[in-house]
Amino acid sequence: MKTYTTKTLEDALAQAEKELNIPINELSYKIVEEKAGLFSRKLVVEVYEVSDAVAFAEAYLVKAISQFGIEVKTKTELKDDIINITLDTPRNPILIGKNGITLQALNELVRLATSSKFKKRFRILLDINDYKEAKYEKVVSIAKRLAKDVVRTKQDITLDPMPADERRMVHNALTGMPNIKTESVGEGAHRAICIRYIA
Repeated sequence: MKTYTTKTLEDALAQAEKELNIPINELSYKIVEEKAGLFSRKLVVEVYEVSDAVAFAEAYLVKAISQFGIEVKTKTELKDDIINITLDTPRNPILIGKNGITLQALNELVRLATSSKFKKRFRILLDINDYKEAKYEKVVSIAKRLAKDVVRTKQDITLDPMPADERRMVHNALTGMPNIKTESVGEGAHRAICIRYIA
């Protein structure tokens, strides 16, 4: 995080763009002080980088999980604008939960907290013991098998509801498959992928 004191927001963001080498439209910032006198104006702006969001997300997770008396280590990697955080604890199965529901809830919690703190939408993906990678392989395998059934029967199939990251994997896996189109249907926790036949 860097602080800039200028007369206007535009000046502060221009300085940040030059110093941080980040385009203005990608900067996250917060006005922390604004004073307007008769002949002068002062504006203090805090500008955040992705590394600030990463540090906040890690600290937030460590604090939240420690409330349950569980120590946790985090390892983070930024890939394709996604903050990938791998957790390691002595109680991994508890944090994963049945069908990954606890992990998904933690993921949503830290994503909302981080996006709210920095007034910018961040994509965060939590994983424990490669649980998510194994889950991706499983849902993609099922989706490919069902897509072949859709081609054979020409009947659309809707998969079970799944989180956004798993739906993205299925969309990507089936993109370009002949006679197949995928689309997300439903709302919230009931959002699922429909595999449609196209001639």
